[in-house]
Amino acid sequence: MDTDNLRLFVMAAERLNISAAGRELGLAPAVASARLVKLEQELGVELLHRTTRKVSLSIEGSDFLPYAREILAQADAAKAVLGGPETGLKGTLRFAAPSSFAQLHIMPLLPKFHVLYPDLTLDLRLSDTRFDAIEGSFDLALRSAPLTDSSLKGRKLADDTRILCVSPAYLKAFGVPTAPSELSGHHLIAWNNIERRDLISSAGETATLDPANMVCRTILDDGDAQREATIAGAGLSVNSLWSVAHEIASGRLVRVLPEWHVNDHSVLWLVYPRSNVLTPKTRVFMDFLIGHLGNRSDWSE
Repeated sequence: MDTDNLRLFVMAAERLNISAAGRELGLAPAVASARLVKLEQELGVELLHRTTRKVSLSIEGSDFLPYAREILAQADAAKAVLGGPETGLKGTLRFAAPSSFAQLHIMPLLPKFHVLYPDLTLDLRLSDTRFDAIEGSFDLALRSAPLTDSSLKGRKLADDTRILCVSPAYLKAFGVPTAPSELSGHHLIAWNNIERRDLISSAGETATLDPANMVCRTILDDGDAQREATIAGAGLSVNSLWSVAHEIASGRLVRVLPEWHVNDHSVLWLVYPRSNVLTPKTRVFMDFLIGHLGNRSDWSE
């Protein structure tokens, strides 16, 4: 099976545009179309539905796509092992990450990465909504949670300590809680599932942060919006230290119950599907992020 034709199919499937995929590979539209037809004839199925207005994946094409990506990953990894002129890092890396973290900490690093790897394209999918790294066919994803999914492999990027914070104006208006029991009745900028959170102190004591005992008039699923609402004085909120360390240092936010943090065992993981070969392009991006963002002392306790 011709890997060049497979690469063309993957690119056309991701862009839903055969001509655009062909252009990126230096192929005229007619040549790109002919190569896809040849691949379909070899497989005996129609991979892409074409009309005069659009291109879409067939059911067979959707089923075949992850296998095509895997074949290409295996081929790239094999070339890297052998060395030689074909091993230059190039192509597209699909990376998914929470928007809040990416905007603060990954976007500023992109120019440096592109200088180091000028032939690599980063296809970034940023959202604070939980994603499926396998169904989304990502090469790599950033996940902030305990790594319990057996279908994934990963490397730790950094700690993700989560704390309670609030604006000075809110504290002036509503008072300073000095113990977890005093959170009852305070305004809480809540997360979208509004579940209880366990708290743990530096001395090992445990307590519960229960939204049911607080005033929840604002519910958000975006980290940046939650931080800004907290700065504006809308209430207390739970935030990762990586999100609010600068605001706390500048005095725009104040840590509430500084001896306590949320006990959810969250860690920032760089994950990829267990079935995937760790390609050179994925490895260098992981190493780059860990080298620049790993072991941040201001993100942990």
